[in-house]
Formats: sequence, structure tokens, C-alpha cells
Amino acid sequence: MHHSLTELNITPLLDLAFVLLVIFIITTIPPVTDLDLKLPSASKRLKDPPRDANYITVQADGKMFLNKKEFTSTDEMLATLIHLREKAQDLSVIIRGDGKTKYKQIRAVLDVCQQANVPKVNLATETMDRK
Repeated sequence: MHHSLTELNITPLLDLAFVLLVIFIITTIPPVTDLDLKLPSASKRLKDPPRDANYITVQADGKMFLNKKEFTSTDEMLATLIHLREKAQDLSVIIRGDGKTKYKQIRAVLDVCQQANVPKVNLATETMDRK
């Protein structure tokens, strides 16, 4: 007996076609880096510190200083910062933390500056020479 092929299972053929279509779409989408763009270059000139800048130093062992005066708690520092801000509305604070200082301590100092409504807070860093 001879059976004629009346039905053709095209499911595997469709799976292959969809896989090829997905591969084609992924490979033909141009990456974003192909755009012609001139990125700004960083200047190597250091910024001058603001005039009347106040420095908060946090050492690796957790000791905190405001303009070389040691503080044992953030509450004392908050009161001093509020007093300084009342004298100078444009108060500028630069926070200097040792490289081994825990981020939790730096965050506490940032919170104190925010509570005292200090308008300008900067973090001091060192420049790294790229070779």
C-alpha cells in the first residue's frame, strides 16, 4: 500500500525560522557607540578651594575635626555648624575623609551638614595620574 503525503509538519521549520529571525534582528541593530560624538575631556587643573571654606576631617579611627577642632559627637558638630551658618549664609564645607574611613562615618557627617542646612558641601579627593 502506498500512502501519499498529505500533511507536512512545519513546526520545526517555523522554530528554525524564528531563531534565525531573532539572530538577524540582534546582529543588525547598530550599537550606540557608533554615533560620532566628541566627549568632553577632564581638566587636570585643580579647582581652587572656596574662600572661607570650613574643613571637616574624618580620620580612619573615627575622630572628627571641624577646622582642626576635635568633636566627639555629631551633635556637637551640628550645633557648631548651625552657629557658623547663622554667621555666614553662604557657608561652604569640604569633607576630607581618610581612605580607610568607613563610609558610614562619612554619611553621618553628610547628614549633619544637611541638618544644619549647609548650602555648599564638597568631598575632597586626590587626583590620580593615568599612565
